[in-house]
Order: sequence, then C-alpha cells, then structure tokens
Amino acid sequence: MRNDENAPPPPGFPSRYTTLVPSPSPISSSSSASHPPAAMAGSDDDEAAAAPIHCLPPDALRNVLLRLPLRDAVACRPVSRLFRETLTGPFLALLPALRLLLLRHPRPEGGGCLHAFDPDRRCWLRLPFTAFLPHQAFSPVASSASLLYLWIETSPAPLPSSSSSSSSSSPAAAHPPKALAVCNPLAGTYRLLPPLGSAWARHGTVLAGPGGVVLVLTELAALSYSPSEGSGKWMKHPLSLPSKPRSPILAAGARAVFALCDVGTPWRSQWKLFSCPLARLTGGWAPVERASWGDVFEILKRPRLLAGAGGRRVLMIGGLRSSFALDAPCSTVLILRLDLATMEWDEAGRMPPNMYRCFTGLCEAAAQGSAMPAPVAGGNNKVKVFGGDGKVWFGGKRVRGKLAMWEEDDVGSSGGKWDWVDGVPGYGDGVYRGFVFDGGFTAMP
Repeated sequence: MRNDENAPPPPGFPSRYTTLVPSPSPISSSSSASHPPAAMAGSDDDEAAAAPIHCLPPDALRNVLLRLPLRDAVACRPVSRLFRETLTGPFLALLPALRLLLLRHPRPEGGGCLHAFDPDRRCWLRLPFTAFLPHQAFSPVASSASLLYLWIETSPAPLPSSSSSSSSSSPAAAHPPKALAVCNPLAGTYRLLPPLGSAWARHGTVLAGPGGVVLVLTELAALSYSPSEGSGKWMKHPLSLPSKPRSPILAAGARAVFALCDVGTPWRSQWKLFSCPLARLTGGWAPVERASWGDVFEILKRPRLLAGAGGRRVLMIGGLRSSFALDAPCSTVLILRLDLATMEWDEAGRMPPNMYRCFTGLCEAAAQGSAMPAPVAGGNNKVKVFGGDGKVWFGGKRVRGKLAMWEEDDVGSSGGKWDWVDGVPGYGDGVYRGFVFDGGFTAMP
C-alpha cells in the first residue's frame, strides 16, 4: 500500500520537534509529479522561473542535491515539481542513511506518530504513520536497512450480541489479534508478513537481518522468514537452550544470533553466552566460552547484549558488582565488548559516577536536600539499556525527560563518549525503550 500525497503533521506535538513526513512512494505507478497537490500546482509554475536553482543543468542540480543530508533531501521533495522529479527513490538511495534512535512504546501518542532522536544534529524528530498505515495501534520492535518492523493490531472478529456484555473479559478483548508488518516510514510504504499466532506477539523477541530476514524467538522455539526463499511461510526451529534466551541480538557481520542464558540456580543467576549461525537455526546453538575469559560473566548484574559497531562486535552491558555477594549493590554501569574476530573481551566503557548517581536517586535527593537513600539491593535493575550498532542509551524512572548516551569509539581505548540527551518526550512512566533505526531508501517492503 502506498500514499499518494504528503500528509500534514498530526496535531498534539510540541513545535520544537521536527516532523519527517513520508514522501510519495518511488515505486508508485502514478507519478506525483504528473498529479501535484492542488495547493502547490500554481506555486510551482509561478516560482520556478524566479528560483535560480531551476536554471541549473540536470547534472549540476543532481550534484548539488547529492551533497544534502537525507533528512534535508526528504524535506525538499514537496518544494517544487522539479525537486519531486529529481529526488526519486533511486536517487535518495544514494544518500547515507539517517541514523536515528527510535523510541519504542506500545501505544504511540499523537495519532500514530513515533519519536526519534538524531544524534548527529542533537534534535528530536517525529515519524508520522497515519499517511500510509491504516492501523492506529502499532508498536515498533526491530529494524534493518531502512526497514522498520511493527506489531499492529488487526480488527478482531465481531462478537455475537448475546456475549457483548462479557466481551471485556474475553481473551480476544484482553489480547487483540496482532500481525507483523514491515514498512519504510520515509517512503510511506508497508506490507504485512505471513500471519502468526497472538502468542508470538506477546512473548516473542523480533530480530531483523539483511535481505529482509526476520526471526521471532521465544523460550522454546524460533520462527524464521526470508523473502528470498519464496515459500511465503514461517519456518519453525526448536531451541535447544538451557533457559529462556535473554536479550538476543543479530550480529549482521558474523551472520549469527547471540543470546545470554541463565544456567544458575533459583537463588543465584549464572549467565553464559550462546550463539547460532543464521544458516543453522535448527540444532546450531552452542555455548561461546573460553578458559581465558575467567569470571567475565560474574562481575555484571543483569547483563544485556547489544550489537557493536559494524556487526562484528558484541556489547555486554550491566551493573558492575561492588562485590561477589548475592545482594551486593552496583557501583556503576559497565560496558564490555567481545571482538568476534579475536574472541577477546575488553572494557569498552564505564558510566561516570556523577551520571550513575542520577539513576540511583542520589542526585534527586541532594537537589531536594533530603536524606540520601540507602543503596538498593537490586543494584541497577531500574536502568533500561537499549540501542545497537555501537550506540547505547540508558533510561530510568529516576531520570525523567532525559537519557544517558554512550557512543563506541573506533580505536577502543578512550572508553567511548558519554553525554546526556535532554528533551525526551514523555510517556507518563518515565521509562524509555528503543532501538537504532537507519532511515533511508535502500530497501522497500
């Protein structure tokens, strides 16, 4: 499905946020240049002769537009007919992707619009979906190469009139049927993937890889879908893991899936790293361990995996234990990095003490002049970690309206770059989640 016109920004958003409006589909059979919006038809003809840029030869104009960032190029498309004819999908695919942090929330606010952060320009953007997505209830879960994957609520089957009084307590009302969709929000196109059961939407973790490969992992099995296979069906693979996989990631450079599993006891967790090649999802899971690693998995509390820069490194983030005691509090957040080429761990980053105090409530207590709270026995379990491809963000209930951001360096010796991101749009509970999204025109649903 495609949108044929640019849609105005939805109401209800602060004016300080910039809206990236979906452009007309580059693969549409009817060109938007031959049917311009009525409000712009006259202005195109009147102002074209007066604008000096319209006098440039086509090659010179394309040379100028190729120097624009993708965000500015998309914003130029509705300016004139000439720009719409020049800034086509294949042309925009030549520009570098727009690296964004997309906030994830099960109920997007503002009438089908998601918030995204541009770390290069240090500003917040809005991605509207109402112009091309007919489903108002959706939740973003994964991304890969200009494509965004969403769980969307489909219309439930009509209930008999006699059971209307009890519809609120029925399973269908509690868990509306959902479908997995893939879209390109900048191009304004989407399609539904083959249907799945509702249990996969409630309990599965979605991973997206190159070439449109999609994985949905649960505690007992995994589903895989690849458009290149041509079958149009999901393939089911049993998981031979000792426990439910925690924070699974897809390392695109290694073409493998990594996950943490708890192999300890009910009284004390003991984490171990497992991996599986994409080509061997059935029976290919195996522990990743080296004798030289020592107690690398014992120093972190509640570890989480994220993909490192380039897809050839794995980041493990968790609270740094102050001791090996069972209820020991955490002193800060530690980021460890596994190089998949050398299979060696190193310390990639450590949250500065002043920044970590804000997540524990010490900064808030000091500002209010109240007594300092005692260290929480659960450590840093209130810190939410998300991101990918060498960028990590941290959110927490005690840190409202901002996120802590860490960016991996290329050399690996500086400890990365730490900074605060302010002006985060709120969702009420103050806890944010999200993932990295490379917006662009390199792939279409």
